[in-house]
Amino acid sequence: MRRQRKAKIVATLGPASTDIAVIRALFEAGADVFRLNFSHGTHDDHRARYDAVRQVEAETGRPIAVLADLQGPKLRIGTFAAGKVAVRTGDVFVLDSDPTPGDGTRVYLPHPELFQAAQPGQSLLIDDGKVRLAIESVTTGTITTRVANNGSLSDRKGVNVPDAVIPIPALTEKDRKDLDFALSLGADWIGLSFVQRPSDIVEAREIVGTRAGILSKIEKPAALQQLEEIVRVSDSVMVARGDLGVELPPERVPGVQKRILRVCRQLGKPVVIATQMLESMIDSPVPTRAEASDVASAIYEGADAVMLSAESANGRYPVQAVSMMNRIVTEVERDPLYRNLLDAQHETPLNTRQDAICAALREVTQIIGAAATVTYTSSGATALRAARERPCAPIVSITPNLEIARRLAIAWGIHSTVSPDVQSVDEMVEAATRAAVAEGYAAPGDQITIAAGMPFGQGGTTNLLRVAEVSASVVAAAPAKREAALA
Repeated sequence: MRRQRKAKIVATLGPASTDIAVIRALFEAGADVFRLNFSHGTHDDHRARYDAVRQVEAETGRPIAVLADLQGPKLRIGTFAAGKVAVRTGDVFVLDSDPTPGDGTRVYLPHPELFQAAQPGQSLLIDDGKVRLAIESVTTGTITTRVANNGSLSDRKGVNVPDAVIPIPALTEKDRKDLDFALSLGADWIGLSFVQRPSDIVEAREIVGTRAGILSKIEKPAALQQLEEIVRVSDSVMVARGDLGVELPPERVPGVQKRILRVCRQLGKPVVIATQMLESMIDSPVPTRAEASDVASAIYEGADAVMLSAESANGRYPVQAVSMMNRIVTEVERDPLYRNLLDAQHETPLNTRQDAICAALREVTQIIGAAATVTYTSSGATALRAARERPCAPIVSITPNLEIARRLAIAWGIHSTVSPDVQSVDEMVEAATRAAVAEGYAAPGDQITIAAGMPFGQGGTTNLLRVAEVSASVVAAAPAKREAALA
């Protein structure tokens, strides 16, 4: 099965999409990556969904990526004696270290780190920004604020602090347990929530190692202060517009999204745009025109992937939501303006051998009108550098490593295949042409471009560019040799 588009779709699994028949339908409708949201559900729930994804993978013969999205250090207020209180503009409201249930004047704040980080003049946002509190003074165990707008507060609502870097670890105790479980399952990507600084990724990397890719979720303004450094130490990035849209003024979010996209393109890291993309399809079989435009805009801007959250996890129309997103992406990529915009946004290659080869690959592919670009990769690096260049031809990635093939499913334009390793350039050319034919990208007489690293089997050695013509003998042999390594 090959997609008729280059940008990818991430679909979140949940109560509406636990059954294997639904998961199979989501994949057939266009989902390339399935997200397990560890903010909700039990380990048994996630195991069942993971196993269903792997069954669909075996049935279809296509590598599918699984993203395990950790909850992260979510900050919350305590409880109220009445369960809910009203606050009005100008009221003084105190957050303190007293665990006694609160009232209309105070509430418990079970996060001592906030008392260290908070400063007069900063804001606290409660319940996704529905109530804004302006900090007037901070003492040991007490933050005194003034209410900036009428609203209500209730038990354990979330707290956002847009103006400060909170001295809390990137991984909570719950996250560490969830991470161990996700890695034991075999998750391909680990999503880190509320990343604030590069050290957050380094901390997670010490646990994850090379067992999965790390996807950093940009949802804190503090992360924007060290954005390039965060992207450099990450394997992929998500523009998580939910919390980002709470902590930043809404009018700033589109510009920030474009900035993150550009940095990720410069550094060759896949970027996912997420949150509220087709929100109305939780309850409606069709999206609003504004939502369709939002998805289209992300694709025009060059995003690697777009994501569905509640739409596919607990909405009434999960399959229709994926199908609609697939149709929008496909339609955008048919537009001649899309190619023009990709070329206009093309970034200067980095000063590395890998980027030099892949930049040349892009130029040669365009000049000769190659039917496909084939990358030989053991670590995924060659395929990702090729994807950074956004070539006109599809990228057929060949790897001997199933885990790498799955991980590449999140990246723009890459069609992953698994094949035994090769020992010589002649074997590489034969395997590349055979894969291009078997996957439906090339026919006799077509030319393909090939990028690889020598010696074969060593990651990060991209140093070879080859042009090959597909012969009739390769076409005849392809069906017999396509049985590859998913078994």
